[in-house]
Amino acid sequence: MSMATLNILLPTPSTNSHYFNANYSQSSHNVYFNTNNNSNNNTKLHSLPCSHSLPLLSSLFVQTKSNPSHKFSHMPTHVSKSEALSAGTGCSWMQNNSMLQSGEGCPDLKQGLVCSAIPTERAKVSSVQDLFEFISSGPLIDKMGFSKEKIGDSIDKWIAYNSYLCRLFQLNELYLTIPQKVRFFHYYIPVFLWCEDQISQHVSKFKDGEDIPPLVIGFSAPQGCGKTTLAFALDYLFRVTGRKSATISIDDFYLTAEGQAKLREANRGNALLEFRGNAGSHDLQLSVETLTAISKLTKEGTKMKLPRYDKSAYNGRGDRADPSTWPEIEGPLTVVLYEGWMLGFKPLPVEVVKAVDPQLETVNKNLEAYFDAWDKFIKAWIVIKIKDPSCVYEWRLQAEIAMREAGNPGMSDEEVKDFVSRYLPAYHAYLPTLYSEGPNGSDPEHTLIIEIDDGRNPI
Repeated sequence: MSMATLNILLPTPSTNSHYFNANYSQSSHNVYFNTNNNSNNNTKLHSLPCSHSLPLLSSLFVQTKSNPSHKFSHMPTHVSKSEALSAGTGCSWMQNNSMLQSGEGCPDLKQGLVCSAIPTERAKVSSVQDLFEFISSGPLIDKMGFSKEKIGDSIDKWIAYNSYLCRLFQLNELYLTIPQKVRFFHYYIPVFLWCEDQISQHVSKFKDGEDIPPLVIGFSAPQGCGKTTLAFALDYLFRVTGRKSATISIDDFYLTAEGQAKLREANRGNALLEFRGNAGSHDLQLSVETLTAISKLTKEGTKMKLPRYDKSAYNGRGDRADPSTWPEIEGPLTVVLYEGWMLGFKPLPVEVVKAVDPQLETVNKNLEAYFDAWDKFIKAWIVIKIKDPSCVYEWRLQAEIAMREAGNPGMSDEEVKDFVSRYLPAYHAYLPTLYSEGPNGSDPEHTLIIEIDDGRNPI
């Protein structure tokens, strides 16, 4: 049996070159991966059908010339380093990547360009079969109805999406740590594929020629659990695969500084309404106007600006950002990622909330108006479930410590404790119902509940 061997040199500082050998059998249409340093030794070869294996080569060796006919070839070559890295601030999975350098010796990285660092040791490349088994072992696979056959048929997409995420977060895909592989293959990519399926179902409800409003996917998740980073990654994957998307947060709808002052004055003595955060501190009319306008971005050339909030204004009390700084989006939009810590919370009987904290009675009354302002616009939901709200404090503390160590302004430990304490009563009151019944007005067929551990990974 004749075998054609493709030898790909991995640059190393040593004069002894190492090779990754991919042996392609034309008769069996399988690719066998030999990852032994000595190509003369007999090693166990792993195989998968050729159609599943060949994409690995272009994915693993990202500096090779891209195929312009490949459907993913329009991958952007520029990304903001600060934006990508800040999205993972305080996240342990972003750390300890042996190939993620500070930029020394790599001027493109200093300029904010995507660049793959030169390996300083031989890459530990897994076979496609190993990758297939790793993906199949993910905790979300059964929940999402992904069969092994379905994963095998789409393995090239999984590899491509992983490559995109590595570029986004400026990680070298040859040297991903286990936490990084878990984050991408067990979390971000499965959720992205679920969102893709929700979009397909949404589009199928409309007839040919009809205007199709963007699907609004709500992300209800506690602070610090990684929802903003998840939305950031999903938005990027949508864009590089040719879909127009937008991201908004409930934070964008906070009252102006003047409105916050009026709320505080009207609720003297209520610590839950002294600062922004709880129900009552949002401009619901702005929410309705914005979400209504977004739903009309169905044609080329339609544009609008998304409101943004400046949390640093007035010594941290915050204020709505100047409209001249609001980002502009253009239709036709396919999907809108809408995230917030209290999305989908349902008002509860007064005696229930008063048993948690008497100050919640006013917040609970305010919450009655939120379904029409927020939740009714959301047609698919992702709920990130936590075991204990107390982990919110630990996550927030980790983020603030990381910010301080990076030389950026950050809250002290006491300030973090005070900040989180204003949210904990709502978590204790509303999360049990959110987890048992789903978000307000949600459809179980279009709701994904993901339980995460203390490391922010699905379990």
